[in-house]
Amino acid sequence: MAATSRDTGDRPRSAQRPAAQGERRADARRNIQAILDAAQLCLARDADASVADIAKAAGVGRVTLYGHFGTRADLVDAVLTRTVEQADAVLDATDTTGDPSQALARLVGASWQIVHQFRSVLQAAQRELPAERIRAVHDRILHRVQTIIDRGQRAGAFRDDLPKRWLVTTAFSLMHAAAEDSAAGRLDADDAARVISVTLLAALAAPGAAAATSTP
Repeated sequence: MAATSRDTGDRPRSAQRPAAQGERRADARRNIQAILDAAQLCLARDADASVADIAKAAGVGRVTLYGHFGTRADLVDAVLTRTVEQADAVLDATDTTGDPSQALARLVGASWQIVHQFRSVLQAAQRELPAERIRAVHDRILHRVQTIIDRGQRAGAFRDDLPKRWLVTTAFSLMHAAAEDSAAGRLDADDAARVISVTLLAALAAPGAAAATSTP
């Protein structure tokens, strides 16, 4: 009987270990979610938001935050990645079919709304992360641009005398230059989508062809 008693006594203790570990993992996931939510909001308001401010907004201590994100740069990287993934999901709803020039203008218009909303997150990333990392995070969105450029080149609407990667870089650079100018008050945010589209379509126009007009 004693052996039976020890066996039944041991099982609850061993069974509690996976449950406790599961609870810790669940707590960790909740903390990470809260930290990312708070960081995205804080950085959208202020690119210089401190780790202490973000931890306070998340309802966790700095030690907990640093337990999940070793440095502020790691946290900014995670927020940028999350923001771009959310943007990519929004852009899924953008119509990029039909005329390549009009499709690109619509994509620019939709992208600009996101860039404008989260320009402070981008500013934080530019201060903390290498340029190549920022570009890599944007790859999925840039692939959308490249797909439209490919179609425009096949239709003879877009130039094919320059490297395709350079044309995509031009679109990327214009969008982020507009974000900087808008933040500095040099560009009206309400008119930025039109300005970007007109500039980009002029740069992409096939030699000898008139630049397309844009209607985001």
